[in-house]
Amino acid sequence: MAVSSDYLDFVLEQLAPVGPLTSRRMFGGVGLYAQGLFFALVDDDTLYLKGDEALRPDFEAAGSIQFAPFGMSPMAYWTAPAEALDDPDLMVDWARRSIAVAAARKGRKP
Repeated sequence: MAVSSDYLDFVLEQLAPVGPLTSRRMFGGVGLYAQGLFFALVDDDTLYLKGDEALRPDFEAAGSIQFAPFGMSPMAYWTAPAEALDDPDLMVDWARRSIAVAAARKGRKP
């Protein structure tokens, strides 16, 4: 489940308006951080955004699928909506919502 450097560069470019981001390779994928908050991951050239029960209906309505590596139980990460991959403003909105979820879990304000 490799992450190509071209795809990672594309994702980071799309998310640049969010602010400074860092990435860290982990378990064959890449974790994405904003403000020190782990809000997204890239695996097998697919972007997954952190979600919660409040954001779940929006992900489902957008046709997103939960991240479930190696047949494990689904995790709190969802595929980025397809339309957001073609619309940088929409992508930034989704990313900010995921950062807010990560901040709430850490008890911080994004």
